Amino acid sequence: MLRRLMREDAALIRGIALYRRHPHRRTLEDPPVLWREGASRLLDYRPEGGRPILFVPSLVNRAQVLDLDEGASLVRFLAAQGLRPLLLDWGWPEAEERSMTLTDLIAGRLERAMAAVPGEMVLLGYCMGGLLALAAALRRPERVSGLALLATPWNFHADPEAPGLARLLPGLEAMMSPMGALPVDTIQSLFALLDPFGLARKYRAFGRLDMAGARARRFVVLEDWLNDGIPLAAPVARECLADWYGANLPGRGEWRVAGWKVRPEEWRGPAFVAIPSRDRIVLPTSARALAAALPAPHVLDAAAGHIGMVAGEGAERALWRPLLEWLRDA
Repeated sequence: MLRRLMREDAALIRGIALYRRHPHRRTLEDPPVLWREGASRLLDYRPEGGRPILFVPSLVNRAQVLDLDEGASLVRFLAAQGLRPLLLDWGWPEAEERSMTLTDLIAGRLERAMAAVPGEMVLLGYCMGGLLALAAALRRPERVSGLALLATPWNFHADPEAPGLARLLPGLEAMMSPMGALPVDTIQSLFALLDPFGLARKYRAFGRLDMAGARARRFVVLEDWLNDGIPLAAPVARECLADWYGANLPGRGEWRVAGWKVRPEEWRGPAFVAIPSRDRIVLPTSARALAAALPAPHVLDAAAGHIGMVAGEGAERALWRPLLEWLRDA
């Protein structure tokens, strides 16, 4: 047993060292900015036109997961098919953003970004961004021709551990109050609790790859993205932990934005719901509850994980092409 532990520790250290020394870095240049407000901006991947698809990512990671690297970019893949992806980059929250609530972000900033888009659009939300996109689509249905929700939670109590996150809130206040945000390191620690041994496993596996190969390069850019998180504004962190994880207000039909209940059953347009089967961040049962609440959605059961579905080696097969087919038909 001791020898095995020593081998595993050596493999872990080797994997981390190889990652730190790997020369590959993301070099994609940002496209033109269509709209800007505070720290946020709307990136336009096909200014010459096409059907607008407004991407709404999570607030706790950088938007570049949807534009990760050469050959690993969902937005550039869709732009090459004649669509017009517009990626909402929330940006690093400054003083203005750190005082905002979910209502401020959805009924304010997101809807103003939507107003900058010409004509109707498909609103596409990923993870936490799916909740924001859903609320905005229900508030502004005249602007939204279709709704796509990728790995989006709804019934938070599908995970029996979820209420425990809400109980951490009083202890987190000491960190949030001075800076007005939940720090990046704390957010990453909370995610790590979902799979405590996952970090070691992935670095050991990385150490066995061909460092000159495509798989190693994809690992490096994904890991760089994961290690470059964004703090979460304190008012939003309190709402997410207490109202979503603690009280499960979305799953109970009680979540409100600007005083108005967010009810997916009231959506009347086309809807696409992608549920990654190997998701450890948003349990498939949580996302499936949202699909069940929407009227007649197109449901994609993707053989992938939470991040792999949008940016992994098999993402084109698992999500990109099925999403493209739906976008062309919706």
